[in-house]
Amino acid sequence: MNKRSLLFERHSVRKYTEKEVPMEDIKEIIKCATSAPSGKNVQNWHFVVVNDKEKIDHIAKLVEERNGEIAEEMTDEKAKASFTKFLRFSTLFRKAPVLILVYGGPYEPTGLNILQDINAPQEEIDALTKPNPAVQNIGAAIQNLMLAATDMGYGTCWMTSPNYAIRKIENYINLGKEGFSLMAMTPLGVPEGEVKFPPRKDIEEVMTVL
Repeated sequence: MNKRSLLFERHSVRKYTEKEVPMEDIKEIIKCATSAPSGKNVQNWHFVVVNDKEKIDHIAKLVEERNGEIAEEMTDEKAKASFTKFLRFSTLFRKAPVLILVYGGPYEPTGLNILQDINAPQEEIDALTKPNPAVQNIGAAIQNLMLAATDMGYGTCWMTSPNYAIRKIENYINLGKEGFSLMAMTPLGVPEGEVKFPPRKDIEEVMTVL
């Protein structure tokens, strides 16, 4: 079997069966996530596993609640209709047996304190921090998580669309780790029905050779 085939087997799954995911499988998936690279090996990630259906449903309700609050403040009716229309995609995790919330902690890019000490131009400091390596660490871990889940027969869906409700979700979870904030989430479970795979851009469009 081609070792690269797993990369092409991973799809975004939006419908799940009610079959439970054993805790040993969840732990193995998280373990694979933590093998991801991170700048200075800070491993600035934390995973909150929610496998209680009522709690998952409550998180979905928090997203719905915030969606409604935001919509109430919107004056552009067309924009409001579009915003509320896609609420179902922001809460698709509701029926999954497991929801994994991925938190990210602080990370200082190499050279930041030095640039600040020598009073480097702000544009140079901005150029250093713009790639946000702290978030890149989290992205690498999420990718590992999803590939491991795929390899074990589970589906996932990288979600940031509910992030407009971050404050409500963070208050509900009450993680208690200073400096950590919610970055993304993914449902986890056995896929139900056909999984669609959207086309990818041609390699020539996304690659430049110098």
